[in-house]
Amino acid sequence: MLRFDGWIAGIGTASGARAVLGHWARSPFGPFSDVMFEGADGRRLLLAPTRETADFIAGLYVFDEVRVVPVDVRITGHRHWSVTAAPLDLRFGTGRRGLPGLALRAVPAGLATRPGWIALWDRPARLLLGAGTHGSVRAGRHQWYGARDLHRVTSATAAFDGADLGGLAPVDPPVRFGPGSTPRSPCLVRVTTQVAVAQDGSADGGKPAAADP
Repeated sequence: MLRFDGWIAGIGTASGARAVLGHWARSPFGPFSDVMFEGADGRRLLLAPTRETADFIAGLYVFDEVRVVPVDVRITGHRHWSVTAAPLDLRFGTGRRGLPGLALRAVPAGLATRPGWIALWDRPARLLLGAGTHGSVRAGRHQWYGARDLHRVTSATAAFDGADLGGLAPVDPPVRFGPGSTPRSPCLVRVTTQVAVAQDGSADGGKPAAADP
């Protein structure tokens, strides 16, 4: 398993553009952040900070374009997030933890990240949130999302190439990067993501391998 610990934020805008931020405190690549962006026209863009992270993510998900750019994330007071990843400028705020977040935090971390437990909650998550908890990705790999906390996103502003994308809106239609993706309601999820790989040292081997996006 390759393990990524951090946060995923899914945000929709009134213009129809949608963004998914991955902010990883611990990963096989060290700390980093990336943004998956789908415009109102359906074009899917990956913004990643290094060629290594870009190749790995593009080897799992589907994009029309991949750009290697600095991805800067600043967090103020735990609730105010600022994301700069040219050409995207994103600001969002989160509210207090609600019942879903309290329920997720009540599950011991050791249990919340077990594939069997994650698979058990896949169907309820799809019905209630519109996002799955596991699924097959590219290169014959499988991915599990172990959610451990959740906050609603309560405000957001975003611009792409300097053009205002409008106010906060549901992530609708769903983004089309891969399985799971993000709930329809804008939210910030504390998550441990695990990617299963083969053990033979091949392209699906025990360490990240570059993939042609």
